[in-house]
Amino acid sequence: MTDDTLFNGVLLAVFASALATVLLLSWVDAPYGRHQSSGWGPTIPVRLGWVLMESPASLVFFYFYFTGQQAFQLVPLLLMVMWQLHYMHRSFIYPFQIRVKPGARTTMLVIALGSFYCGINGYLNGTYLSHYANHLTVDWLTDPRFILGVMLFGFGYYLNKRSDRMLRELREQNPGAYQIPRGFGFNWVSMPNYLGEIITWSGFALASWSLAGLSFVLFTMANLVPRALANHRWYRETFSDYPRDRKAIIPYIL
Repeated sequence: MTDDTLFNGVLLAVFASALATVLLLSWVDAPYGRHQSSGWGPTIPVRLGWVLMESPASLVFFYFYFTGQQAFQLVPLLLMVMWQLHYMHRSFIYPFQIRVKPGARTTMLVIALGSFYCGINGYLNGTYLSHYANHLTVDWLTDPRFILGVMLFGFGYYLNKRSDRMLRELREQNPGAYQIPRGFGFNWVSMPNYLGEIITWSGFALASWSLAGLSFVLFTMANLVPRALANHRWYRETFSDYPRDRKAIIPYIL
């Protein structure tokens, strides 16, 4: 914790929200993607929804990061680049790479909630790195936590991006129809892209050694683990030949 009452209050709220989110999503499938359903209010175009939802994590982070006195120190800068490597792509490139059916729309409620959280997340992590992370000196570069964290980040980033690319290519091969993804991480789990994202932010949290980073990991898991279980269940119900030994998100376990 820091000596900033607002920062600490928002941080605690995110931890509480992660618990509430995992409980809610254990009962209700978030209404987007293959689980899209009516009755959740107004909708907007899918690509626009992705940009509006993800961009606050990049832009809000930038704003609060560069208001801190440590913004131009080496280690915080490296962590900032790691963060933006994911979110600049997720906000402004990925939405235009995905294959979207003509006229496809997504629920505005989901976008609004996601955008709000991404802004909060950008505030917490951008603020922490440049305002409060006094341990992130040059000496931190040789700390085992930083080295292992960067390695985990890199592995998770690769797993996430390659898995996403494989799904896009699969949809391009047979537009308008779902297929069973095979190869690479899909040999072990139904959602290696989700697993990659969890590993990515676990690495970031370890490399930054911060509660803000930890809150992000827990909130990511609260969203993605129930979603992975729902998608895994959908695959098994939809395809009679779906690999029976494939897990949802954690190889051999879950």
